[in-house]
Parts: sequence; C-alpha cells; structure tokens
Amino acid sequence: MNEVSIINIGDELLLGQVVNTNASTMSKMLTGAGFDVANVTVVGDVREDIERSLDQAIPHSDIVLVTGGLGPTKDDITKKLICDYFHSELVESEVALENVKRIFASRGYELTPVNRAQALVPRCCEVLNNDLGTAPCMWIKHGDGILVSLPGVPFEMEWLMRNRVIPKLQEELHTDCIINKNILTQGIGESFLSDLIEPWELKLPECIRLAYLPSAGLTKLRLTARGRHEEADKLRKAVDEAVEGLYKIAGQYIVGEDCETLDELVHKTLIERHLTLATAESCTGGNIARLLTAQAGASAYFRGGVVAYSNEVKESLLGVRHETLAEHGAVSEETVREMAEGVRKRLGSDLAIATTGIAGPDGGTPEKPVGTVWIAVADASHTEARLLQFGANRRQQNIDRSTNQAFAMLIRLICQKH
Repeated sequence: MNEVSIINIGDELLLGQVVNTNASTMSKMLTGAGFDVANVTVVGDVREDIERSLDQAIPHSDIVLVTGGLGPTKDDITKKLICDYFHSELVESEVALENVKRIFASRGYELTPVNRAQALVPRCCEVLNNDLGTAPCMWIKHGDGILVSLPGVPFEMEWLMRNRVIPKLQEELHTDCIINKNILTQGIGESFLSDLIEPWELKLPECIRLAYLPSAGLTKLRLTARGRHEEADKLRKAVDEAVEGLYKIAGQYIVGEDCETLDELVHKTLIERHLTLATAESCTGGNIARLLTAQAGASAYFRGGVVAYSNEVKESLLGVRHETLAEHGAVSEETVREMAEGVRKRLGSDLAIATTGIAGPDGGTPEKPVGTVWIAVADASHTEARLLQFGANRRQQNIDRSTNQAFAMLIRLICQKH
C-alpha cells in the first residue's frame, strides 16, 4: 500500500482568493489508480513553511506530490527550494528547454532570458515533459521515496497527472486493484437512507467499503472494493452482487449508476438515447443550462434555454398565458407546466425542464414562503409537475436542490417513457 502526501503551495490558496481544486482532483485521480492519499497540506509562498511541510511529509509518505511555485516570477520559489532541500544544483535541462522553445514558437513569442530560466531544474530530478505549459514537472527519487513537483495551473497539473505522473508511479510501484461503483439516490435524505439500507450494509463483504456522499438534494453511495490484482474478477462479482441487493431495498430511490453527479447522468442518458432538451428557468437562474453546457458534447442534445425571470418574458418567450399568471401567480403548478410545454414547443426539443420558485432569502409570503419551488418536466405527450418546500432561506442551496430535483425528475421520465 503506497501512501501519498499532497502539498499545494500558494498564498492565493491560503487567502481564499483561489479555490484549491488541485487537491480534490489529485486525490480522486490517485485513489482511482490504487494509491492512498494520507494527507493534504496547503502552504503559502514562504520558504520556511514549505520546508517544514516537506519535513513532515517525506519521512511518513512513499510519495509526496507538490504543486505550485514553478513560474518565472520572483514569488515562484519551489524549484530552487527543492534543489536546496535535496542538496542539488540547478542545471539547464535540454528536454525542458526544447519544450519552452516549442511553446513560445507556437505562440509567436520571443524567448526571453526570464522564460529560458524555466528550463533550469535540479540536477537530481528527471523531467517529465509538460506539453501544455513551460513549467517542468520534476520527478525526484530519494531513498525509498518519490517526490514529484508539478505546476499549480489546474489544467496543466491534471494533464501531467493523467499522462505522466500516475502511469510512471504505477510502473514503478505496486498498487492494489480498486473497483469503484457509484450509485446516485434522490428523494430520500442521507439519514433515512442509512436506516433503510443498514441491514444490507452490515452484510457487505470485508473487501467492500461503503461511503455516503451527500450533496444538495442528492446522496451518492460509493462502493469501493479493494484487493490484489489477481482478485479483480472476484471483486467485480462482489460489487455486482452488492448492487443487486441494494436495488431490492432502495431501488425506488436510485436514479442512476457510474456517474459522479446528476447532470453527468442526464448528459450521458440524453446522448445514449438520442433525445433533445430545452430549459425554461426562473428561480434556478440558468443553473441547469450552465451545468449541462459545461460538459463537452452537450450540443448533441441541448437545444437552448430561457431564463424567464419576469412575467413578461414568461408570456412573450414561453407562451405562458396572461390569465394563468394573473390567477395563479408565477410560482404555481399551472405556470410551470406552461413554461415547460412552451419552451419544448418553441425550441423544438423532445424534452423540457422548467423551474419557478422563491429562492430567497427574500420574496416569500405566508402562502408561498421562501423555499417554495415548482418544477416541471415534459415530453410531447406528458407533463409532470412537482411542488417542493425546502423551508430554508439559503439561496444557493435552494438553487442547487431545485436543480438536482429537476434532473432526477427528467431521468425518471426518460426511463418510464423513452
């Protein structure tokens, strides 16, 4: 079992100016590849603090991964620090220099002395070429351990992890066989789900570990089977049997498998079934469309969306009748049904989602308090609407819960009728 320590360097991470997505991305990739992430440390651009983090991580970890501080500016101190830490010296790497020259030539820039210095690396390291940037990835073997220094730019780091670092780690070190299975549940809270499946959970074989991963309006169950590579078929069979047993107990709440999120599940389902979708959003403010179009390939099914905040837009663009709004109001079953049916017809899609509600923290009334949301999904022959009462004035949470509820309703409609 190979333990990994991650050290993410950058004042911007400590100050909260930049969200540290590198930690979660690296942990997910490493865990999926059979490595154990023991700890994650965030440290500023202070030499003494970085050295202290290395002192703590290196003796207790088989692998230490460091991100950040490899740029050409004066605050980027990681490369020189690592060089000193391992009693090495900076030398110009031919591999790194050719990569810097290639990138500058492709962009039509002149190579300056400052940027040429990107090719300086500790003599003790092996350079893993960074095809997406000028900062080199440095692999250092020390005793029984390995230290890898990567750039902090997220897309460069992720590419290097996937194409350089993890393959090399797997080649040099023994890793366990790990099989992960995600089950997405919706319509039941985490604690109620735990009570429901407790008898099943207690009977899981020792090789399988269960994790509850709740988010707004969604609980993901992750089954992880771990063992020797020669046991892979046995592990897969154990997971399959466990999933079969879970469906017998909680099948009514399961909306999908093998996806991280509901928007990923919707994306996958619409592409596989060759269906198109349009959205009409009021209280979710375009969040549904944003999540879907963030995924590559969404143009295969997403026809478009209307963020209809005002009643005038609901009438003019979606065809909601003036009488409906006057009699029932914008937050009503009648309105959300007409929104869904209107956007589906006007954008020519197979399916539609509509949302209208009071996200908060203001705008509620005794009859329709904050957290009141109507959601509808529609196809050519059927429209289903549902009232949700979240009972909370946390705006983003209400938006996220409404979004996941809408995705779950759409998935269920597709599975029932398409």
